[in-house]
Amino acid sequence: MLMLGLGAAGAASAQNLAGDWQGTLKAGEAELRLVLHITKADDGSWKGTLDSVDQGANGIPVTSISLKESKLKFAVDEVKGSYEGTVNAGATEISGTWTQSQALPLDFKRATTPVKTEHAPAKASDIDGAWMGTLDTGAAKLRVVFHITNTADGLIATMDSLDQDMKGLPVTKVTRDGSSLKLELKQIGGVFEGTISKDLASVTGTWSQAGNNLPLQLKRVKDSAELERPRPQNPAKPYPYREEDVSFENSAAGIRLAGTLTIPPGKGPFPGMILIAGSGAHDRDEALMGHRPFLVLSDYLTRRGIAVLRYDKRGVGESEGNYATATTADFADDAEAGLAYLTTRAEVDRRKIGLVGHSEGAMIAPMLAARDSSVAYIVMMAGPGIPGDELLVEQTLLIAEANGQTNETAEKAAGEERIILSLVKDEADSAVLEKKLREQLTGQMPEAQIGAAIKSTSSPWFRYFISYDPATALRKVKCPVLAVVGSKDLQVPPEENIPAIRKALQDAGNQKFEIDELPGLNHLFQTAKTGSPAEYAQIEETISPTALEKIAAWIAKQ
Repeated sequence: MLMLGLGAAGAASAQNLAGDWQGTLKAGEAELRLVLHITKADDGSWKGTLDSVDQGANGIPVTSISLKESKLKFAVDEVKGSYEGTVNAGATEISGTWTQSQALPLDFKRATTPVKTEHAPAKASDIDGAWMGTLDTGAAKLRVVFHITNTADGLIATMDSLDQDMKGLPVTKVTRDGSSLKLELKQIGGVFEGTISKDLASVTGTWSQAGNNLPLQLKRVKDSAELERPRPQNPAKPYPYREEDVSFENSAAGIRLAGTLTIPPGKGPFPGMILIAGSGAHDRDEALMGHRPFLVLSDYLTRRGIAVLRYDKRGVGESEGNYATATTADFADDAEAGLAYLTTRAEVDRRKIGLVGHSEGAMIAPMLAARDSSVAYIVMMAGPGIPGDELLVEQTLLIAEANGQTNETAEKAAGEERIILSLVKDEADSAVLEKKLREQLTGQMPEAQIGAAIKSTSSPWFRYFISYDPATALRKVKCPVLAVVGSKDLQVPPEENIPAIRKALQDAGNQKFEIDELPGLNHLFQTAKTGSPAEYAQIEETISPTALEKIAAWIAKQ
């Protein structure tokens, strides 16, 4: 449930809306406190901004706002949200509904005093600072950190979930009564209650969320380095090669993409390579779960004489464009623009430019190679060979089993996933699809999560992905191909995908391909125990040296 972006301009009315309005959006156990600030412009129109207090988002401008015969309406185009309500006779209350993937009641009351969303500093309390603990959910161990600060208005706090790449989630309410401490996060329906030790070094208590109660002990963080898991493969500067921030244009999309080009020492020209990231809003390092795989990979390959281009996905980091509306085909066009750019660099041998893609990026690399004969070779890291809908069902089954579920429970989850995917593939009407998805998901997950799930599964990217068959492009690839898959990859399982990749390349008449299943490695090519995504953040290794050497040695032969 994401809020919002609300903004400006509507007709004047006899009712005076000017001032601050407070409301709380509730979905199941989750709550979001909202503050609507309305002012009247000189021309009589209304203008407004919105604060989503529990998400730390203040001063968001309103898209449109109008008041007619006590009916207030405003829209939020950016998040496809809207509000309709009725202002009472005294203009002290607004009763209505917020609609964003689902309709939720939302009432505002006029604030009698200005609402404070900023807090003046005060002398530090004896529990100010960072407190870290680990939640053992059974399926994963998640490190959480609470940052507590004393202010003139009392204690405030934020929460980080380090292994979920979530930082700065505002704590709704902090209550301290002697040695008792309570931290409430109503926006996710979570509460921590504990007892502060006499030496002020730990807090022992319980985390409660969605009907589950888990023990959680927080310990005071003395050194900020404790908040970061070791990532020993991250290279340290100065590098023994040149690093340059670059940008290139996808003229068809009208966007400019930003990235980093690393160039080996010497005169050159050098073989060139483009790194294409997997699914998700990745930056040029493909950063996730505290790891930076593309930083490690580009460093490894550049030290071995290859010029490497890696870039932020459209709408991410310094790249232009809208990530939310893009499909795999759009990302392929962006990679093709990167290929065109690399051919303009004097340091790069344009006859020896290859593509290395990971996961979704390993779907994109064959798409480009199939339509551009200048691609010298491609490396598919954990690339799928079966259609997206089949892949996701198999993922669901294997990950559920790896996380400790019985085969019967896992099969049931896979069956439910299959139903969802069929609905998305078969229903083109978005409104009808939303209704069907809501009926299917109700009871399967907390109400607060259903809206986000519907938005995700009905997105342009998702619709494209589940309908795309990677074999279509692979059957047209004539250049050399290296496909590597980890034996413990649960997201692109080798048992189903390796045969499909091999058959498609054979159908293409390609005599220059190699397919390797690397023992003991997961989807990120880390040495893993089970292969579950829950392990990714906990493993210190970013990419196994075995995988790095296999890729580098194969490229050297091309």
